[in-house]
Amino acid sequence: MMLTDSVNLKKVLKEVFGYSQFRGEQERIIQSILAGKNTFVIMPTGAGKSMCYQLPAIVSEGVAIVISPLIALMKNQVDQLNSVGVQAQFLNSTLSKAEITKVKKDVLAGTTKLLYVAPESLTKETNLTFLQQAQISFIAIDEAHCISEWGHDFRPEYRKIRNIIDTIGDLPIIALTATATPKVQQDILRNLRMEEATIVQTSFNRSNLYYEVRPKTAAKKELIKYLKSQKGKSGIIYCLSRKKVEEIAEFLRVNDIRALPYHAGLESQVRMQNQDAFLNEDADVIVATIAFGMGIDKPDVRFVIHYDAPKSIEGYYQETGRAGRDGLEADCIMFYNPADIQKLEKFNKDKPVTERDNARHLLQEMMAYATSGICRRRQLLYYFGEKMEKDCGYCNNCKNPTERFKVKEEMVMALKAIQQTKQKFAAQHISDVLTATMNDYIESYGHDQLEVYGQGQEQTPEFWLSLLRQAVFFDLIEKDVDNYGVLKLCAKGEAFINDPYTLQLCEGYDYSKLTEEEAEEEKEIGSANQSTKAYDPVLYDLLKAQRKRVAKSKNLPPYVIFQDPSLEEMATTYPTTAEELAQINGVGMGKVQKFGKSFLELISKYVEEHDIETASEVVIKSTVNKSKIKIFIIQQIDRRIDLEEIAEARGLSFDALLSEIEHICYSGTKLNLDYYIDQVIEQDRQDEIFEYFLSSETDHIPTAIATLGEDEFSEEELRLMRIKFLSELAN
Repeated sequence: MMLTDSVNLKKVLKEVFGYSQFRGEQERIIQSILAGKNTFVIMPTGAGKSMCYQLPAIVSEGVAIVISPLIALMKNQVDQLNSVGVQAQFLNSTLSKAEITKVKKDVLAGTTKLLYVAPESLTKETNLTFLQQAQISFIAIDEAHCISEWGHDFRPEYRKIRNIIDTIGDLPIIALTATATPKVQQDILRNLRMEEATIVQTSFNRSNLYYEVRPKTAAKKELIKYLKSQKGKSGIIYCLSRKKVEEIAEFLRVNDIRALPYHAGLESQVRMQNQDAFLNEDADVIVATIAFGMGIDKPDVRFVIHYDAPKSIEGYYQETGRAGRDGLEADCIMFYNPADIQKLEKFNKDKPVTERDNARHLLQEMMAYATSGICRRRQLLYYFGEKMEKDCGYCNNCKNPTERFKVKEEMVMALKAIQQTKQKFAAQHISDVLTATMNDYIESYGHDQLEVYGQGQEQTPEFWLSLLRQAVFFDLIEKDVDNYGVLKLCAKGEAFINDPYTLQLCEGYDYSKLTEEEAEEEKEIGSANQSTKAYDPVLYDLLKAQRKRVAKSKNLPPYVIFQDPSLEEMATTYPTTAEELAQINGVGMGKVQKFGKSFLELISKYVEEHDIETASEVVIKSTVNKSKIKIFIIQQIDRRIDLEEIAEARGLSFDALLSEIEHICYSGTKLNLDYYIDQVIEQDRQDEIFEYFLSSETDHIPTAIATLGEDEFSEEELRLMRIKFLSELAN
């Protein structure tokens, strides 16, 4: 180990990384590890943890081993270090045997300064033998919260790390994490047997981040509106499942957002390509599972959106921490529906009892955060053991406060319930006692015999849970560090029982009336697309008149130009560019180029004359038009496959297949069905139907049957010819 003074460290900092000054406690941490001391660092995401082991590795003799949980994290940091001239490599399952041999050779030759290793790789005998031969300066354990069974991202292999290190040699350890509650911190220190370590903990407060929770109603619509307001900016959207990641990424692409998916189910090469595209600004948005972002040093992420509720406050804090690492303002938005929490609870049912109870506690904390009207920053900081004396003024609860209500006797009641249950229970149990919600615990402990039992029945369980959460911020109660969720009275709480005074609490949010997310979104997006009620009637009449003029000039029926629902949507959202007009259902870029110019001029003039703020962001294209089945149909028609074969291949009835083809056609895609129609409809019959549609004021099939004669033409023939007619003249 090579000790160095402050001046030399700053010189290396400037020469290698380009920084003139250390941030926060970085220099103190670096000096500690260079002095050979075990060091434990708790520092928020974006505060510069990686510098705390990268710089000492550079100035020390030998190689520093960095234990890291994710391949993406390793690749990102190795690429960055190599780009500034630091020899760094990684050892994980993505490497071939030849590549592994080269990595080991470089390390043993002393040319590598940092070697990133997955914890699983440490358990392999060949790797242990190799590390015993290397000159190692120290061990860095990144994402150290993975060690703790009480944390949000526990990994059993992390708990074996200390024993593995002991077989390699007597080496200094630096453990680093951004998300550790006091209980998790204790567990990490105990497991690594480094209770004597130098502990450096900086504030968890990221003052540049704006925290907001939104009800998850019409979330897709809200998402598009928000992303269009952030055009060209970088952001991450987190979803809980791979399926949802793919669905949202595709949905965004359909709506002209440069988005890519990232999850463990993708081939590693695709994952790396998508990650690099995001880092290199070839994509604006990454839609990801939680696997994305750990250690990704992209400073200009302007928003992090949780489309699904996270599993824990720790996970939420870590993921939001990837926003605004450059110190500039960034948004952290979560869409919340209690149904998400219920789904997560179902996933936990098969876990061992202890793990299941811990997961349930983490979910309850997440639910409390989402539903509370308290300053969101205060809640987050308190969760990590940090007090904030007043509200931040920079979260949605501070900017748009909920209603306040006064309590006095109710608080006394709650504090007495904690006192009479011997300060050994969590908030849910206290609420059950107060509301006389009988269960096995209450009966077995005899708490149905307490003086306070049932005294709070006039209020709901949610009221008592909210009151208990807020009592923490008045220093009346505190949570026991060693026993998750257990409430204890503070000195102020003891005094309050004897000498109470009025307190003002915040109303929480009631999400219980939210409908199922998908049904609600379909309803919302459907109404936005169909726009049957709220269109501008004056503009609609002008558009109809323009359609009539264009149709007359081209000797076509008006419905061929644009159908009524498309005009209604134009009169709702006021598209003024070709791109916006192409987003209208039943239009597409082909129709824009063919018929759109005069309509855009009309709408632009109308908007300007009436000083209208356009609302094109509410037009949301469903991914249905680009779904796999529609792509399949288009490809098969291009290959001139008979329609019966296409229907059979996808398990569709012929009627259902025609409906799919009609949807494709009405969305502006030109389809050539001549190869099939010529087989099933004689040319003179084709001509008669074509002439009918050309002279008719409507393409309504029942009207066509009534006009042409029910016995003359089948519905199937008319539908096929309507597709041909619209493809040739409208698309």
